[in-house]
Amino acid sequence: MREEVNAALVDLIEEEVQRGAGEVALEAGRVLNAGGKRLRPLLFLLAYRLAGGTKQDDVMPLALAFELIHTATLVHDDINDEAQQRRGIPTIHAKAGQAKAVIAGDWLFVHGFGLGGRYSEQIVTVIARCCADIAVSEFHQLDHVLNLATSPEDYLSIVKGKTAGPFAAGCYAAGLVAGLPEPQAKALETFGMELGIAFQLVDDLLDLRGDERMGKPRGADVYEGKMTLPLIHALTLSHGHHRERLSEVIEHFSDDDFDELMALLNRSNSLEYAEILVRTHLERAQAALDTFPDGEAKSMMRHITDFVKTRHA
Repeated sequence: MREEVNAALVDLIEEEVQRGAGEVALEAGRVLNAGGKRLRPLLFLLAYRLAGGTKQDDVMPLALAFELIHTATLVHDDINDEAQQRRGIPTIHAKAGQAKAVIAGDWLFVHGFGLGGRYSEQIVTVIARCCADIAVSEFHQLDHVLNLATSPEDYLSIVKGKTAGPFAAGCYAAGLVAGLPEPQAKALETFGMELGIAFQLVDDLLDLRGDERMGKPRGADVYEGKMTLPLIHALTLSHGHHRERLSEVIEHFSDDDFDELMALLNRSNSLEYAEILVRTHLERAQAALDTFPDGEAKSMMRHITDFVKTRHA
């Protein structure tokens, strides 16, 4: 299934190049086809199967739409974060400049929304709301950069809109494409939301613990001033000198501070707290699948929840 998704994305870029899209298609395609887990499109194809869908061609445009939109957000995020690499290769703005990167991100978004626009008004509305929520959450995240008063509720609101929302919207829309009644489609939406929250929590942990397979330097989120849950939890539980020192480390973070930061986080068991939440949200995701019949699609979706828990990149 992943190979089919990858082939469809390569074909899409090649077709646009042949139509004369030139450098914008090549740069967008360079990032789009640089790898990636394709977790979102695979989930949506599986959700469609779980919902009883049998014609993969009916749902493939939806899966591709979300992958293009997701990649568009990454291109724009990389500009905001001044990231030099994405998926192990130079970001578009690092290679072609910021102006062209903005345009390439817009190009990916337009093509993604064009694919999603093939569906019913209800599904197009789901996609539009999802994209709007991403933008709202991006604004909120910027407002909370280096904001030591950021609460767990603030964090969760941002995650639901930016990361988990697309998982939820895609699973829900895939169920609708397959003809599911609303209550069952909502169960798929719940699965996607819970899985997406867990996915972001694992991302927070990987950023702190580091893994060369992530394609970005360890502690990138801390350098960028993002208030991830382990930091928020540690600030909440720390008092006096320890809180003052943790605040100083976060606000003026450098490579030399990493060991001290980890010690302060471990003092409040903040990494373990995030791990507990990962397990809780994944259990909720799996529970949302209980109403569906057993089969290959359900088994594979459960397998994906295990992958999210143990992933390294």
